[in-house]
Amino acid sequence: MTERTPLAGRLGARFGQHRLALAAVAVAVLAASTSAILIRLSDAPESVMAFYRVTFTILLLLPLARGASAELGGVARRDALAAVGAGLALSAHFGTWFVSVDLTTVAASVTLVQTQPLFVAAGATLLLGERVTTKTVGGILVAMVGVATMSAEGLLGMTAASAPLVGNGLALAGAVAAAAYVLAGRSIRQRVSVVPYVLVVYAVAAAGLLAVALAQGAPLLGYPPREWVLFLGMAVGPGILGHTLINWALEYVESSVVSVSLVGEPVGSALLAAVVLAEIPGALTVAGGAVVIAGIVVTARSRPGPAE
Repeated sequence: MTERTPLAGRLGARFGQHRLALAAVAVAVLAASTSAILIRLSDAPESVMAFYRVTFTILLLLPLARGASAELGGVARRDALAAVGAGLALSAHFGTWFVSVDLTTVAASVTLVQTQPLFVAAGATLLLGERVTTKTVGGILVAMVGVATMSAEGLLGMTAASAPLVGNGLALAGAVAAAAYVLAGRSIRQRVSVVPYVLVVYAVAAAGLLAVALAQGAPLLGYPPREWVLFLGMAVGPGILGHTLINWALEYVESSVVSVSLVGEPVGSALLAAVVLAEIPGALTVAGGAVVIAGIVVTARSRPGPAE
């Protein structure tokens, strides 16, 4: 029997990690698909839901944070400020998108908030001076056609959603905030491990969401057990098994692959909404959503697009 060389061993281990990371991405997409459903099932104010989702996620991650303080102590001031900016952008993302879910259909809200790669591409071009390709521009234009198609359903009064146009607009605002979060934290993850990084970002996001809840006069306590189970579910499912698992997988899987995989979230959310909420999206939402997803795939495959 031939003995494996150290290089072969390292390559084998790396290949195993890559396959594990691909499986983790699949789990993360399924977990993230439950987010809009859990939001719709809760009766708590959106700012309170978002605050507890992030806070419980922090508490669940604390056992993994050994050595985090020492690593963060060596972070440059510029990176620390970028992490704070990323956290504030993440709080804006949750704050706008959680409201969106209650105002428009689950299918429309989740699809539109997943246009994040389009805004990452635009922001990287305008702010970071990255070269934009014809394929990227084409993907953005295709997705925008899909957005217009989805919005037509609200303009024509063809949906039972309470405020579809406002909800769609807030979902797009959530996508812009998510793109800002990605752009702010893009370089930091090259130098800081995932757990210390997300703990700082989540802590800043929690502080921002707490400020919003207090400003709104929303009660932080006094909710029935059902609501606390939903808050915890948001942290365990979309939080730990969703976004945090995606952040870990980015070390072993190309970010473009992750971004394209995430377009499965709107499909999963729409199917869950049909089963759990008996919410069937209209024909224009389905058609427009398919066009948006096609545009996201084209854009994500033409450039790196890290996940949230």
